[in-house]
Amino acid sequence: MKKLIICHLYGNLLNTYGDIGNIMAFSHEARKRGYEVETEIISLGDEFVPEKYDFVFFGGGQDYEQKIVQEDLLGKRDELANYIEESGVFLAICGGYQLLGKYYYDAYNNKINGLNIFDHYTENQQDGARFTGQIKIKDNLSKKIYEGFENHGGVTYLSKDQKALGMVIEGNGNNGKDKTEGFRYKNTIGTYLHGPLLARNNNLCNDLLNKIEERN
Repeated sequence: MKKLIICHLYGNLLNTYGDIGNIMAFSHEARKRGYEVETEIISLGDEFVPEKYDFVFFGGGQDYEQKIVQEDLLGKRDELANYIEESGVFLAICGGYQLLGKYYYDAYNNKINGLNIFDHYTENQQDGARFTGQIKIKDNLSKKIYEGFENHGGVTYLSKDQKALGMVIEGNGNNGKDKTEGFRYKNTIGTYLHGPLLARNNNLCNDLLNKIEERN
């Protein structure tokens, strides 16, 4: 039986909105294809070995947990960047998405530096406002429709060189202004879609599995 190894970055600390459902949905679809699936949590003080993993999932959490993760994460930056550049399949949701960029601000308006692997950055909304509710987007590449739930106080802006994952049909997306949602680079996706995303969007789940099979 073929083996597929998943890395759940800080899965013991970052799992708001039930986003572990992404790993559950992904594992289910992989097993249907005949894979034996193994999931490893890589957390504080653990080494990240890029060539070991077929799929990396990075979720979000509360400000306290994300600050703890940020300090440890910097020591894994080069290895994560290498995984991304080598077209490793990587899904980052909400806080994970923000931490891949330059910086974000916590609920107390403290600036938290990200990994700076990508050029997006996240500011806080005024007066503590949040984007919440159902969201629907159209993938810029596949033209497929994805649905989810957004709940974020941050507003994220992509650089001119970054490509959005999709365009908002319903909801707010990255910043509520330019209709972009998330970003895509090689086989890395960052997004604000909870739901969990892969449980609600089997089409995207299988697209990610196809990417893994193309690499192997």
